[in-house]
Amino acid sequence: MQDLAAPPHCRYFEAGVCRSCTFIETPIDAQLRTKQERCAELLPAVPAAAWLAPVSGGVAGFRNRAKLAVGGVSGAVTLGILDRGGAGVDLTECLIHEPDIQAVIPFLADFVNASGIEPYSVPRRRGELKYVHVTVSPAGELMVRFVVRSEHGLGVIRSRVDWLRELLPQAAVISVNLLPEHKAVLEGEREEPLVGSALAMELGEGLTPVTLYLRPQSFFQTNTRVALALYEQAAAWVDAIEPASLWDLYCGVGGFTLFTARSASGTRRDVLGVELSEQAIRSAERSATEAGIPATFLAGDATEFALAADPAELPELVVVNPPRRGIGDTLADWLERSGIPGVIYSSCNPETLAKDLERMQSYAVREARLFDMFPHTGHLEVAVLLERRP
Repeated sequence: MQDLAAPPHCRYFEAGVCRSCTFIETPIDAQLRTKQERCAELLPAVPAAAWLAPVSGGVAGFRNRAKLAVGGVSGAVTLGILDRGGAGVDLTECLIHEPDIQAVIPFLADFVNASGIEPYSVPRRRGELKYVHVTVSPAGELMVRFVVRSEHGLGVIRSRVDWLRELLPQAAVISVNLLPEHKAVLEGEREEPLVGSALAMELGEGLTPVTLYLRPQSFFQTNTRVALALYEQAAAWVDAIEPASLWDLYCGVGGFTLFTARSASGTRRDVLGVELSEQAIRSAERSATEAGIPATFLAGDATEFALAADPAELPELVVVNPPRRGIGDTLADWLERSGIPGVIYSSCNPETLAKDLERMQSYAVREARLFDMFPHTGHLEVAVLLERRP
């Protein structure tokens, strides 16, 4: 029987061709201890007794999204990463991807090779196809996205999409993203749908699972099992507080909003989600409607929304799940003076979390938990429950 805590044997790492999983040769329990110690050092506001047991992200097959850089030459492409010189490094058998993703990468390579589309060369600034992104749902359905430089690449893939559907019948969403600029980014602003519109991510078990809908440019946590644990932890904290009203700022496609909308007893809360992306808001509204949850969602900037709010209509609890930069001084200061009794802060960057907590001295950390969303790397997710001091 395989030891699930033992380091996997990655031939790419051992050969020195890919070092993205910096700590893959370190046992996962040692990785968790190191991350926990780092959090404790960066977050002195968290009492030692407040830390709950960390949630492990697994050792292999945990990543629900593959971001595959395209290299090589037309007819002999590589799907993986680019080395420092811009040459393609094939990572077809990368161990961190979920098995359903690993299984389809060879088919995607066959499709790209047969299409004759030219891989984009970063050093020469020539070529067409830059990336292939693949996301898998818990049900095994796929979202496949091709990032190309121009209309030509879009046309090539569009003309062969029926064949791609035959190769990958489990692909619920297929789209093409256009990135004409020479930038070190994974996608451009323009997305052209070819098949479907959203990938259904059914989370949770029992009678009331929640289905979140990911559109091609939506954000979702890269480790589905750990994401569910994060949502369930937030729901448990909210149930313990029993607020009548809740705001979810930076709500994305509505994960925190929908998981915290129902109490353990089944009663409803007044919940509101705010997110800048209109696409994400439409997805969240669809999820709420299907689940029968009367949540409200607004498209807009979270900080601007909070600053414009009527002081008489503030909620009893706020959930924030910002990008790596944190919520920033303005929103942290607003929360500090708002009088709101509780905050749940989910962060993918403990350094900016520490900075924000420094500006929120009226809140005490009651509980905190590390979520190992990104095993074998130094990245992590940490969530804290804040309660306003008497």
